[in-house]
Amino acid sequence: MNTKYEAPPYRIKMVESIRKTTKEERKTLLENAGYNPFSLKSEDVYIDLLTDSGTGAMSQEQWAALMRGDEAYAGSRSFYRLEGVVKHITGYDYFMPAHQGRGAEQVVIPNLVNEDKNIVISNIHFDTTRAHVEIAGARAIDCVIEEAYDTQNYHPFKGNFDIDKLKTLLETHDGHVAGVILTITNNSAGGQPVSMKNMQEVSRIVKDKGIPVLIDGARYAENAFFVKEREDAYKDKTILEIAREAFSYADIFLMSAKKDGLVNMGGIIAIKDDEALFQKCQTRIVPMEGFPTYGGMSGRDMDALAVGLEEALDSHYLRHRIDQARYLGDRLRDAGVPVQYPIGGHAVFVDVAKILPDIPFDQFPAQSFTNALYIESGVRAVEIGSFLMGRDPDTLENIQSSLEFMRLTLPRRTYTYKHLDHVAEGVIQVFRNRKQLKGLRLTYEPPVLRHFTAKLEPIE
Repeated sequence: MNTKYEAPPYRIKMVESIRKTTKEERKTLLENAGYNPFSLKSEDVYIDLLTDSGTGAMSQEQWAALMRGDEAYAGSRSFYRLEGVVKHITGYDYFMPAHQGRGAEQVVIPNLVNEDKNIVISNIHFDTTRAHVEIAGARAIDCVIEEAYDTQNYHPFKGNFDIDKLKTLLETHDGHVAGVILTITNNSAGGQPVSMKNMQEVSRIVKDKGIPVLIDGARYAENAFFVKEREDAYKDKTILEIAREAFSYADIFLMSAKKDGLVNMGGIIAIKDDEALFQKCQTRIVPMEGFPTYGGMSGRDMDALAVGLEEALDSHYLRHRIDQARYLGDRLRDAGVPVQYPIGGHAVFVDVAKILPDIPFDQFPAQSFTNALYIESGVRAVEIGSFLMGRDPDTLENIQSSLEFMRLTLPRRTYTYKHLDHVAEGVIQVFRNRKQLKGLRLTYEPPVLRHFTAKLEPIE
């Protein structure tokens, strides 16, 4: 093992069996799934890199915490333990749990958007955030730096807001911006971090106009690790100190706790000091998620999350986490496979636009590559490109994504470096055979978040 990659800071206590299928079996399975890996059964997947959302392994302390769960409908002890941890990390006054990130979004975003406040700006909205903005009746606008689209060249913080563009958008839509969302890390840009300096600038510009700043912080701890590693002023600070400073620049924190909360289910709504907004969210959460002290979560899951949030701040865990992604990315780059560089925190993003330039965006080249990887190796990845982007809500035309990625998403504390070798070998083989790949056409698509349930077929 190359010593430049951190060894796991844990040992294995329990195992889960996985099985291999044949290539011929996988061809049939994928066809039956409508050429959409979301519709595959997990038992038919050898290594599952579809998402890092709720797919990781919990620690012995988390499993022990499950036994402390208080399942009271209202005022659960588990809620108060979780509330204490969230307030300790964020410094915010108000907290509510939600069943996951999109649960938090459906509670908060409609309380910010109205007929007049109908623009939401982000460095890049991820899929569910964009959907909830549009469902609420607003338009989601992305505002990431241009360096994010140059996948081959190094920039330490490709997730950053484009400050000049942000100023222009705020002037153009003056009086109509409902909120500005800092997505940390910036998933759709390739799991790329946002610098503390950039967060400071965004906060100053936006708050001068009285607009709320939200942090979409599913991977806020990973972002803090990159800040510590790449911003000199923070190299001697702890991950918790860096996270607290980041939260100080926002007003609202939304989290899918299934990522940096190290749990299988859960979400967070935290509000700094706006009691009126908190009360509006309390009113909305009851019919949408549940009573404010459980918000769609069981007591045992809240206790596990209280432990997981603190474990995710451990620098040794984060070093290994980031090194696993870097190891896989380095293997692919060494073989000539174009990926978003530098490697992000939770995944390796393969730049399929460079691999399949002859397949048009509306024939979903990254989905074609993703399907080929499953057939070749039994590895399930996910498309982050034009298939995910869906259609323009006004024209209903397919939106062309600026980036056509296949995302190899690493569950936390789940796979070994040897598993990653198998993934790399599969990707490299598909890359070598790329001229054989064909585009896809839709045979069914829902009106929102189509990539989850749509069906496709190859174009012969």
